[in-house]
Amino acid sequence: MKSTQALLSAADEDALVQRLLARDEQALRLLHDHYSRNLLTVIIRLVRHEDLAQDVLQEGLLKVWLSIARYDPARGRLFTWMVRVCCNQAIDAMRSPRHRFHSANKSLEVGGAQQASAPASFNPEHIGLRELVLRLKPRQREVIDLLYFGGCTQVEAAEQLGIPLATVKTRARAALLVLGNMAK
Repeated sequence: MKSTQALLSAADEDALVQRLLARDEQALRLLHDHYSRNLLTVIIRLVRHEDLAQDVLQEGLLKVWLSIARYDPARGRLFTWMVRVCCNQAIDAMRSPRHRFHSANKSLEVGGAQQASAPASFNPEHIGLRELVLRLKPRQREVIDLLYFGGCTQVEAAEQLGIPLATVKTRARAALLVLGNMAK
């Protein structure tokens, strides 16, 4: 994933984590300054709505602040962990009854305008693919979310998740097999 914002080095990340653990509010501001744009890009790919993505980002950063003690540097970089936290927050937001209500009840004018301008191409939402994906195992779901809904390549997904490329490929293949069986 190309970045317009410089991510911190591993040593700087370690220092930032220590400051976050010490509840240094300036560290939270630094965290926001260095990572928010990249996190927002990932979230927008999942939720497809700028306003919802902004809300998810704020909730995700709050969750990072509150649960920083759970971050394990041995399992991956801070950014990778924050991507997981924010992706899970985005999935939770899309599952919420409030989000479903608002997305199902678009005004007739907006719905009509979008329908008139929509291309006649395949859209996975037409067949309820998101709902099917929610039935996958969490590790398979996060890979599918990044690859198919997030627009990431397998290499980018591996980097974001902090796992080997082969693991991404294995999880994606297993998820596609499960989805294929659900469709039968």
